[in-house]
Amino acid sequence: MHIQLNGEPFELPDGETVAALLTRLELTGRRVAVELNLDIVPRSQHEATALREGDQVEVVHAIGGG
Repeated sequence: MHIQLNGEPFELPDGETVAALLTRLELTGRRVAVELNLDIVPRSQHEATALREGDQVEVVHAIGGG
């Protein structure tokens, strides 16, 4: 299936979850926020949230500062 990841075309196997996408991107365990079709996906829902053809996903890295 094809999705938009941070504004760029990205191809994934059908039925991939947000958690599997983060693993594929080597972002597991990192502080990231995931937006799916303009809605934030809580970390507790990453495993249960399946991606679909044409979804728009934004992955933002949390950066500390002061």
